[in-house]
Amino acid sequence: MKKENGKTIMVSLFQSKESIAGKVSIEPLQGKKIEHLGIKVELLGQIVRELDVPGDIYERKTYPFEFSTVEMPYEAYNGANLRLRYVLKVTVSRNYGGSIVEYQDFMQLIFCLVNVYEVRNYSPPPSINNSIKMEVGIEDCLHIEFEYNKSKYHLKDVIIGKIYFLLVRIKIKNMDLEIRRRESTGSGANTHVETETLAKFELMDGAPVRGESIPIRLFLSPYELTPTYRNINNKFSLKYYLNLVLVDEEDRRYFKQQEIAIYRQQDS
Repeated sequence: MKKENGKTIMVSLFQSKESIAGKVSIEPLQGKKIEHLGIKVELLGQIVRELDVPGDIYERKTYPFEFSTVEMPYEAYNGANLRLRYVLKVTVSRNYGGSIVEYQDFMQLIFCLVNVYEVRNYSPPPSINNSIKMEVGIEDCLHIEFEYNKSKYHLKDVIIGKIYFLLVRIKIKNMDLEIRRRESTGSGANTHVETETLAKFELMDGAPVRGESIPIRLFLSPYELTPTYRNINNKFSLKYYLNLVLVDEEDRRYFKQQEIAIYRQQDS
C-alpha cells in the first residue's frame, strides 16, 4: 500500500466476508505495571470485542481476537482528497493519563494498538460489455471516428481500438491518449473534484491524411489503477476516463473524453 509520503509498505490483505483474526500483545516496561479499566479491540465502523475486564498487567499478555465473515463492500483507497480505510483499533482504558491509543500500520501488530489493513474485492467479468464508438470534429475542418473494443476493463486488461480520419483540413502535429482519474467528494454545492492524469500514450507523431487509421493498444497493468467507485454512501465517487488529445501546428488542443469502468478480476 502506498502511503501519503509516496512510500510503499506491506499490509495484511483481506476480501469482503473473510474473518479477521489475530492477537494483541501488551507488555509493560520492565518493573512496571499497567493499571487499566478494560481492554477492547474494534473493527472501526463494524464491531467491538471486549478483551479484558479491569485489572493490572505486570508482564506481557496476549489477547486473541476474531471478527467473523466481516462485510467489507468497498476496497481500501488512498487518493488525493480522500481515504477509504478499514482500521483495527485497540484501546487500553485507564483512569489516569487517558486511554492508550496509538496509530501504526497493520504490519506492526505486536507493538501497536491501531492498525490499517488492505481490502480487495473481486468481480466477475460483466455479462454485457459494449464497445465504444464516437465521432468528433470541427465543422469543415476535421472529422474523426474512434472506437474502443469495450467499455469495461479489468486492472490488467488491454485497451484495443482504432481511430479513423474522415476529414483533415487542419495540420495535426501529434495525438495522445490519456487515462484520467476523477475523484469527487462531497455533494451538491460542496462537491470538490480532483482530476489526475495517470498515463499518457502517444498515438501519432506527424500529420494524418484523409482515410488514414491509427491503431490503439494500451496495456493497463503498468499503472496504479483501482476499481471504479460510484457514489459511495453519497460521499465520494471515483471514475476513469479515456481522453483523446489532438494538437495542431499552432499548439491548439482538441479533446474528446469517454468514461470507462474499471473492475478487479480474480487474477488481477
